[in-house]
Amino acid sequence: MAFPRNPTKLLHKPHNKSSKLISNSRISSYGHLPLRCSSQQLPTDEFQVERRSGNYSPSKWDVDYIQSLHSDYKEERHTRRASELIMEVKKLLEKEPNPTRQLELIDDLQKLGLSDHFNNEFKEILNSVYLDNKYYRNGAMKEVERDLYSTALAFRLLRQHGFQVAQDVLECFKNTKGEFEPSLSDDTRGLLQLYEASFLLTEGENTLELARDFTTKILEEKLRNDEIDDINLVTWIRHSLEIPIHWRIDRVNTSVWIDVYKRRPDMNPIVLELAVLDSNIVQAQYQEELKLDLQWWRNTCLAEKLPFARDRLVESYFWGVGVVQPRQHGIARMAVDRSIALITVIDDVYDVYGTLEELEQFTEAIRRWDISSIDQLPSYMQLCFLALDNFINDIAYDVLKEQGFNIIPYLRKSWTDMIEGFLLEAKWYHNGHKPKLEEYLENGWRSIGSTVVLTHAFFGVTHSLTKENIDQFFGYHEIVRLSSMLLRLADDLGTSTDEVSRGDVPKAIQCYMNDNIGASEAEAREHVKWCIWETWKKMNKVRVARDTPFSQDFIVCAMGMGRMGQYMYHYGDGHGIQHSIIHQQMSTCLFHPSSSN
Repeated sequence: MAFPRNPTKLLHKPHNKSSKLISNSRISSYGHLPLRCSSQQLPTDEFQVERRSGNYSPSKWDVDYIQSLHSDYKEERHTRRASELIMEVKKLLEKEPNPTRQLELIDDLQKLGLSDHFNNEFKEILNSVYLDNKYYRNGAMKEVERDLYSTALAFRLLRQHGFQVAQDVLECFKNTKGEFEPSLSDDTRGLLQLYEASFLLTEGENTLELARDFTTKILEEKLRNDEIDDINLVTWIRHSLEIPIHWRIDRVNTSVWIDVYKRRPDMNPIVLELAVLDSNIVQAQYQEELKLDLQWWRNTCLAEKLPFARDRLVESYFWGVGVVQPRQHGIARMAVDRSIALITVIDDVYDVYGTLEELEQFTEAIRRWDISSIDQLPSYMQLCFLALDNFINDIAYDVLKEQGFNIIPYLRKSWTDMIEGFLLEAKWYHNGHKPKLEEYLENGWRSIGSTVVLTHAFFGVTHSLTKENIDQFFGYHEIVRLSSMLLRLADDLGTSTDEVSRGDVPKAIQCYMNDNIGASEAEAREHVKWCIWETWKKMNKVRVARDTPFSQDFIVCAMGMGRMGQYMYHYGDGHGIQHSIIHQQMSTCLFHPSSSN
């Protein structure tokens, strides 16, 4: 396939009319007409070099099936009905006289993926709870009688939405020894809320550290001994002991919570109908976005021309669903998807296929970003370079058109920094260097690719670009670093065994074992989990910083990057190896409509 050197030649209109659900005017520059990939193979001299193989399996997804999908939920009658239900639920929120019931409804709506319809109502209710209960503002007030359930629920929701609530509000549940009262073990629902609340801690909050240990031990024991009769409560506890709510993506887990909610005796049929309908409307939007992305991916011909690399476009789109959650940001979501698909291919070039000499040449071409210099590269690298260059120019053209900023230098910087990290790891491998854990992580938060993904998310969801927020981002603000570190650590937990067996550079687990002679892999894994816990403490502080230069939408993207890392690698490698559990959950989210039955 010949790539035009003029990037504007790629700005074709979509082959199919885009769904009304994708309303952003920039959609046109993402809908390239399908092109035929030549069957001509790469030059044979490129295969005469001895190269490693990742032994990756082909994509499990039937692209023709995905392209044939048609959802009735794109029709206006469904969006009209959803609007009616949203008004009904707003009345439920406003008319509920019991503050705890209001908080429970907020919690339900969030888990059901409906938050963005009720942000104003949430803020008003939470502000009222905060102002009407002085112990949330003043901390320890042991003389005030409170129940564990409602206090922990309010604490979690208030902190989640940025209210400054001191951990001292939980002091009334501790005894004179500074420990949580053993009698609290009788309140299973309260324990679960305290467990969930503990994950919003920041550094130095020992009461919340104690709360996590205290609740985890008791909840695990209750499950082990079958002490809980409520099957819905059991489901929630199992779900949260795997990954707590604060570390999960709302949209990705919506189907689970719908199934739980429909079985509850206190289920509200209006809320259930809205949850099911909204989930299916959003799913229809996802399918239209994914179809456009699959057309783009086919046009690059990378899957056909570079058979050694992973074809993971659908997995990449699923990442985009978790990183860019608001439905109105479809363009940003697709940009994130495409960036991840390209990162995956280029990562395989550096980790598996390229020789060190070729990798150094490719890195130099990226540093210079001079198209005329790629003639010295092997043809497979020329394809990678031009596919990346065209993608960057596409993105930059749209931002320039809408906001008047030329972001090409910034996009190039993010990709260059990541590829420099790739090269350093390749040199470590070829030179037999075993980095210290600190040395590895200092490079690893860049080489994981999160900075590139967040760059595209940043420009996609930030509607008021300024020199200040751009400079803060590309100084790699703490929230970018923390998000990247969460992804790196989660990735290493899920993939290190497979990657090292292929001959990759040691990962965090192996680096820890090398640093601590005699340490077992289990001990190394516990250390990495501890690092994740410590990173979340820092993230919890920086995400609500009042001097942040970033929009709330971008902060949610940064949080989503870390959360998706923990989700995709929880059972193993959900991206590269296509773990069966993650594959099924992806299929449910993207292709199986929800039902109220």
